[in-house]
This record gives sequence, structure tokens and C-alpha cells, in this order.
Amino acid sequence: MPTLQRALRQNREPNTVAQQWHDRKRYVWLLGLVVPTLVPMSGLAAELTGWSLFWWSGPVLMFVIIPALDYLVGPDADNPPDGALAWLENDRYYRWATYIYLPAQYLSLVLACWIWSGSAGIPMSELDKTGLMLTVGGIAGVAINTAHEMGHQRAQSERWLSKIALAQTGYGHFYVEHNRGHHVRVATPDDPASARLGESLYTFQFRSFFGSLRSAWRIERRRLARRHKSVFSPHNDVLNSWAMTAVLFAVLIAAFGVDVLPWLIGQAVVGICLLESINYLEHYGLRRQRRPDGSYEQVRASHSWNSNSVISNVLLFHLQRHSDHHANPQRRYQALCHADEAPQLPSGYATMVLLALFPPLWRRVMDRRVLEHYNGNVRLAALSPRKERKLLKRYG
Repeated sequence: MPTLQRALRQNREPNTVAQQWHDRKRYVWLLGLVVPTLVPMSGLAAELTGWSLFWWSGPVLMFVIIPALDYLVGPDADNPPDGALAWLENDRYYRWATYIYLPAQYLSLVLACWIWSGSAGIPMSELDKTGLMLTVGGIAGVAINTAHEMGHQRAQSERWLSKIALAQTGYGHFYVEHNRGHHVRVATPDDPASARLGESLYTFQFRSFFGSLRSAWRIERRRLARRHKSVFSPHNDVLNSWAMTAVLFAVLIAAFGVDVLPWLIGQAVVGICLLESINYLEHYGLRRQRRPDGSYEQVRASHSWNSNSVISNVLLFHLQRHSDHHANPQRRYQALCHADEAPQLPSGYATMVLLALFPPLWRRVMDRRVLEHYNGNVRLAALSPRKERKLLKRYG
């Protein structure tokens, strides 16, 4: 009987903890919807004030406002109690914060096309239109992160929503490569999305873009071959994702004219570059070590850079708690936890992307942190093959 009572008490304990614990950021997550509504907000602000600067709201938000707020608000390394994790994951409120991103995202895209085409009757210079393109591209880049959150879930409906979110950038192969490629090979030489010590952001973006594309195609080809299906079939997740982009762009061109095509391509490039810039931050210089049998050690928290800056985490749905994400890929964003073992970035992603745009400054800040993480042994880090001899001479 005492054993039965203990078992019943343990089964009740998580519910009790969940009832007593309150998520302080529960309603703060709704701030994530600021990003996809930037176009209507910018248009309204520009109309009311007459200031065309508001068309540049995306770059200003990312490179000025968010870094400043990250600094002022500071970090938050608090974790939910273990007993509340299951309750957090099952609370559907948090899912709607990501679901609503999609209609807001496409509302902004349609409004932007309406404005670019001149149908809105808003006088805009080419510089204003470029600012709007960068703003829409920022929305598209964060949409890839939203797709990332939904693409990891088991529900087929969420996986389709993930593909829809990716259609704006034409980056549908990310759905395949990230889930079945990157998570398997992360922090190894075989992963194109893991940056190496000494590698610049610009070199990495080129390598990651084409490497991820090749990897996604190989993964789908092998999967379909096992099912005795042609790689050129509707079952190919790379091709059906790209088809969504083709249909989307065709509809927008039919509705607003071919003049919007350069702006659509431009915003897609901006969104892709933003995603790959974040990829660059997440595993820079980190390497899983080989076991005696030649296989790589299990993925641990020490193989991803983390940041607990509150504002960037809210706007990116906890993407900065990246170590826990790799340990628990299907864990929903609201339940991701800080890991003490994980190396910590000196600031949030918004600030670090800005820093990465200047490679000498980035290396000055980050290379020493990689070395500190490996206790000064540079041979344990992920070295750029082109710069390995130079790095060993400098740090060895």
C-alpha cells in the first residue's frame, strides 16, 4: 500500500507543479507577431508622418532596436520546472502564436506587392522600395525560423504549414535538409550548416547554401529510392516545396504585374541570407569529436552556441536556446531550457549577426571564446581547411 501511495503521489506531482508555476513570458510571446506585421505598420506610419524612413523599419528593428532592447532588458536563464514541461508543451495557446505568423506574413507580402506595383498610389522612390524589400526579406527570414519550429513537430498539418511558411523565400529544401541532414551531422565536417573557426560569414553562406541544397536532394533521392519512386515525383518534398513557391510567385505576378518580380527575388535573397547568418552563429568553431571506432560523439549542449537575451528569444521563438533544441528536436519552443554546459554568445542573435558582417571584428570577439571553450586546444575546434595551418600556427 505505501508503494501504491508513492506512485500516485508521483503521478500527481507534475500537475501540482504546473498549477503552481506560471510562465512569466506567456503573453510576451505575442510580441513575435510584431515582425510579420511590419509592412502594414510601416505603411501607416509613413502615411501619417510623411517620413519614408519607415519603409526601412525591418533593418532598423533588427540592427538598432532589438540590440538596444537586448542590452537594456538583459538575459533570462530561468528554466521551467521539470514537472511543468509536459503541461507547457500541450498548451495549444503557444502553438497559435506561431500559426498566426503565417497569415500575417502573407498579408505583408501581398501589401508589399501592391505597393511595389504602384497600384496603392503611394509615391515611392527606388530607395523607399529597397527599404521595403529589406523589411519584407526580414519577415521572410524569421518565417523560415517559424517553419523550423513547425517542421520539427509530428503533426502532418504543422509540417505542411512549415512548407507554406518557406514558400516566400523558395527555401523549401530547408524542410528536408535541416530535419534529416543538419540534426544528424551537426558540428561535423559533413554538415554544410556548421561554421568553422576562421571562416567568414560570406564564405560560409556560399558553402552552406549550395551544400544544403545538394544534401537535401540526396536525402530525398535515397528516401524515394527505398520506396521505389522516382525522384522527379510529387512525393519529393524538395520539389513540392519549390512548386509552392512557383505557384505563389505566379499568382502575385498575375495579380500585380511582372514589375514585382525583381522585388520578390530580392526579398527572398534577403530572407535566405538572414537564415544563413543565424546558422553561422549557432555552431561557429564547435566540433563533435570522433570516437575510437570512427563515429562521432553524441550531440551535446556544448556543440551549440546559446544566448538568453530576452527580446531576441521572444522574436525568434526561443531559437537561441539552441543546445536544448538539438538535444530535444521535437520539444516546442516555449519548453526549451537553458543549458549550463552550452557556450554562451556575448549578446543576442541580432547583435551577433551585425557583428558577423565585419569578419575581423567577429574573429576578434569569437575566436578567443572558441579557444576558451576548448581550454586553449585549438585542435579540438572545427577548423577551416583553407586556414588550418595559419590557425594552428597562431593558436597552437
